[in-house]
Amino acid sequence: MRMQGKTALVTGAATGIGLAITQAFAREGARVAIADIDLARARAQATALAPGGAALAVRMDVADAASVDEACAELSKAGFAPDVLVNNAGVIHVGTILQTTLEDLRRVLRVNVEGVFNVTKALLPGMIERGGGAILNMASLASLTAMHDRFAYSASKAAVQMMTRSVALDFVKSGIRANCICPARVHTEMVDNYLKTSYAGKEEETFRRFSEYQPIGRMIRPDEIGHMAVYLCSDESAMVTGSSFLIDGGVLTGV
Repeated sequence: MRMQGKTALVTGAATGIGLAITQAFAREGARVAIADIDLARARAQATALAPGGAALAVRMDVADAASVDEACAELSKAGFAPDVLVNNAGVIHVGTILQTTLEDLRRVLRVNVEGVFNVTKALLPGMIERGGGAILNMASLASLTAMHDRFAYSASKAAVQMMTRSVALDFVKSGIRANCICPARVHTEMVDNYLKTSYAGKEEETFRRFSEYQPIGRMIRPDEIGHMAVYLCSDESAMVTGSSFLIDGGVLTGV
């Protein structure tokens, strides 16, 4: 039980990568708070994950500081004091700069950058007061290398990577560790929905192309991100902070 005694908050945790991380944490003994903008879905996942109350669902819109504060107050009232924070909630926009409106850019930055800012700023003081903790941010392969048609998304995830390092540097003496994971394509419900809406009639062909983008020949499974998250948020990684962890099936090896 590598996370026994820890309390974790994961944002965007009702589906996909966030849910996989939450499940991995729970298997390793952590109490988990499932924060998501879809409260009904978060509650369903919390009930399925830990019927005995070791999981708590809270509604949180990470782009809205008031919503974050309300969720944190609810956590406190329920006796959940996180010493692990995973900033996973995010949105994507596909397009070059010429295919990106100012509102598109602002929406991506509001969720992916301001969201990390809002949640981290709300929870960090308590983590420091309680003696420290681990922060894990979801960055992306797009934060490490340029990708076609990812202008706004890449900008946001590059910002997340540097925010991670800044927090790690500024608060290392306060017992805070901060790291980020940089995945290539992960096969989630969001990918399936994107294929249906953007590649109607060509889903199978496009899925194969998306999979083959990773030289290993498939997309990443959400549970594989969960395994890495457990390591980075457990005491096993006590000497690891300010780092970016790539999981890309060989994309950046130049294969």
